Amino acid sequence: MKDISVCMGSSCFSRGSAAIAALIQSYVKEHALEQWVNVSGCLCGGKCKNGPNVRIDGTLFSHIVLETLPALLDQKLADIGGN
Repeated sequence: MKDISVCMGSSCFSRGSAAIAALIQSYVKEHALEQWVNVSGCLCGGKCKNGPNVRIDGTLFSHIVLETLPALLDQKLADIGGN
């Protein structure tokens, strides 16, 4: 099981983390990865100036933008499920 956590602290939220979380959830559903990927929100991780922040299996990814997020997900989730 892969764990993806999106920071929902006020700084990340104001920079678009809600849209990031929605895109991740859509990606997981579109690729039929629901049984292999757990997506959740979390409170501030203390890396506010680098947000929006996403953790994938404990690895922090910062400055996440919608335009490049699908490529990151392709890379990090390529080895699971039906991919």
